[in-house]
Amino acid sequence: MQVGRVVGKVVSTVKHRSMNGQKLLLVQPYLVDGKTADGDPQIAIDSVGAGIGEEVMITSDGRFARERLGVDATPVRWSVIAIKDEERKNTK
Repeated sequence: MQVGRVVGKVVSTVKHRSMNGQKLLLVQPYLVDGKTADGDPQIAIDSVGAGIGEEVMITSDGRFARERLGVDATPVRWSVIAIKDEERKNTK
């Protein structure tokens, strides 16, 4: 699993049948510091309703992708599995 930020949406007119009806996002993964980019942005299926600018957690777990899509085989590599809650400052 890795933390990243959604930097865009991906539109594809032709895709694998297992991805039909799936929202695709462009996610920039970050290193542990949460600020330094870790390679190139990755295309991920959205499992949680994330939007552009949100910090998310992504996974490359193939089993999760297959279960989420309800298929035995899929080319999906990355899946968005969580949206980071906004940090609240102590107002006391």
